[in-house]
Amino acid sequence: MTKIQIKRVYDPDSKADGFRVLVDKLWPRGVKKENLHYDYWAKEIAPSTALRQWFHQDQGKHWTEFREKYIHELNESPDAGHFLDEIKRKEIVTLLYASKNGKENHALVLQEYLTKHLK
Repeated sequence: MTKIQIKRVYDPDSKADGFRVLVDKLWPRGVKKENLHYDYWAKEIAPSTALRQWFHQDQGKHWTEFREKYIHELNESPDAGHFLDEIKRKEIVTLLYASKNGKENHALVLQEYLTKHLK
């Protein structure tokens, strides 16, 4: 079974990362494209622009509802199914995100969603 882990894009890469996937819709600030080691940019499964902007207005108050809305977006997205097909043959997948908030970010929700759907 595929192991899904998450990591900030600003952390050093490692051989233990396996298949590295950038999961942000926007390119991370301060990172040159040639300096970020990633295998795939999955911006099509990132939260929609409207959802992302709404969440960032007040992350502390919106976290629970954000999770629900983002999971709904993933369930409705054919791109999420295509991504699942792509990664199910990988041993380790590391989702790369730029958020400073390591406890409430979309990569955590995506990790949970992918793990559930890969079983």
